[in-house]
Amino acid sequence: MAYQYNEEKLSNQLHLLIRKYVDQSACEWLKKQYQRYTSEYKTSAFNLAFAAIPRFVNKGRLFLSNEEKTALQGLRPGLESAHWSIEQLVRTWWLLQLPVDDEDKYVAHITNLFVAAEMREQVALYGSLPLLAYPKRFVKQAVSGLRTNIGIVFDAIVLHNPFPSENMEELAWNQLVLKAFFMERCVNDIIGLDERSNKALAYILSDYAHERWAAGRAVDPWLWRPIAPFIDEKLFPDIQRLFQSEEKEKQAGALACFHSSYQPAQTLLEEYKELKKQIEQKQLNWESLGSSDNE
Repeated sequence: MAYQYNEEKLSNQLHLLIRKYVDQSACEWLKKQYQRYTSEYKTSAFNLAFAAIPRFVNKGRLFLSNEEKTALQGLRPGLESAHWSIEQLVRTWWLLQLPVDDEDKYVAHITNLFVAAEMREQVALYGSLPLLAYPKRFVKQAVSGLRTNIGIVFDAIVLHNPFPSENMEELAWNQLVLKAFFMERCVNDIIGLDERSNKALAYILSDYAHERWAAGRAVDPWLWRPIAPFIDEKLFPDIQRLFQSEEKEKQAGALACFHSSYQPAQTLLEEYKELKKQIEQKQLNWESLGSSDNE
């Protein structure tokens, strides 16, 4: 099975959104490109249209209704479209028009698009990874993309994208999370962060925290989120240190203890009853950590 979801229904849903959010002249242009491509299925026609889309389509943010976002997720679970641009919408739909009957030909075509892509094309391609056919064939491409230092390209792979958590092996996943902290990204936007947390990652992030402390630099309080389930005698001193720091770090320490089964961590949390109460009453969680309501 090429696609892991109903591609036809999703493609139709995307096309409905295009007709709603893209002006008539751009829709007419896109219709002509589709007719031209499907008349002969020439690779050159497909690639030229893919590259030209921003010339005809508004590059602004796409503001979907909750019903529209829910409809897309119903067709492709885990898909997050809240941060899409109109350009992303159109380019994603266009990618779904590629024939998939010949797996190797399809993979080669997509791979060549990656090779030739300029920055915004890379963003569109990486953002479309969850919707491509034969997803396992593009894992190496996604891992390779993590080496980029272009912020918006990195974000397209890492943030609001279910592809890495669904497909990457543990080593690559751990590198992704570590680099997200290194690049100071909002890791709460990494899909699958909790589900894919692991002991090796916890130790890696602890070492990273120690390096920053040694350099006199702050540590992102959200770093302790993937560490929390794996607190042990080696990691516990890090958590104790948090309670000797500023309020946001104390909150992170309390959350880490709350989500840990390590008994000394549970005992430590009992010493901070107000923080524990806030967590139990859902006034404090990883998403709200450090917000004005909790400071």
